[in-house]
Amino acid sequence: MHLELPKARLDSLKDFLKHYLMIVLSILTALGLEAWIEHAHHRHAAETASAQIEGEIRANLDGVRSALAQDTRRAKALATVRVALEEDLKAGKPDAAMAAHIRELVAAGGFNLNLRWPTLRQEAWDVAVANQSASWMDPARMRRYSVAYASQRDVIASLGANLSLVMNGPRMIDTMTDLRTGNVQPREFLHVVSQMAVMLDQAEDNLRTLEQHLQAALGTTPEA
Repeated sequence: MHLELPKARLDSLKDFLKHYLMIVLSILTALGLEAWIEHAHHRHAAETASAQIEGEIRANLDGVRSALAQDTRRAKALATVRVALEEDLKAGKPDAAMAAHIRELVAAGGFNLNLRWPTLRQEAWDVAVANQSASWMDPARMRRYSVAYASQRDVIASLGANLSLVMNGPRMIDTMTDLRTGNVQPREFLHVVSQMAVMLDQAEDNLRTLEQHLQAALGTTPEA
């Protein structure tokens, strides 16, 4: 901001007050214009960041729904196998008959021990926080975004903890190897299937909770 001092002589108090008022008005105008420009810049930056964040959240939400649908189908298939084998055990069937039943169930299709988990991105949020555009957003909107991304971090941490507690990786690999070579052990197979079923149930619960938080961040209601 640059000010030009008056070069004319100030012969009276009236002249002095006139020039003083002009200087004050010039300063206030310059400050007001500067504040307006800064406010417009902040608003534009916040709108741009919000658009990028909501695009990222929508992509994550699509991934969550896709993974949830696949995990739900997989959980139903595993439940069918588990219930059938539990009935065989209760009926006292010999291992050979149970092994044959397992091969039938696997051949029927839909059997898979994989867990589908979406890729949850947060680059847009990290950039908004780093360049401070998140702080220029409406507080309620910023809070919704923050809850959504915190939920993403929580479900990832929860999945890792559950995997280490529930799943036995080497045991699952050995069981699947036995299945492929035709030497499956029914009880071992049932144990692995039960572990994976529990893991899928927990993953489904986490994904449904995350879905609700992502929808809330977009200001939409959960879908039935």
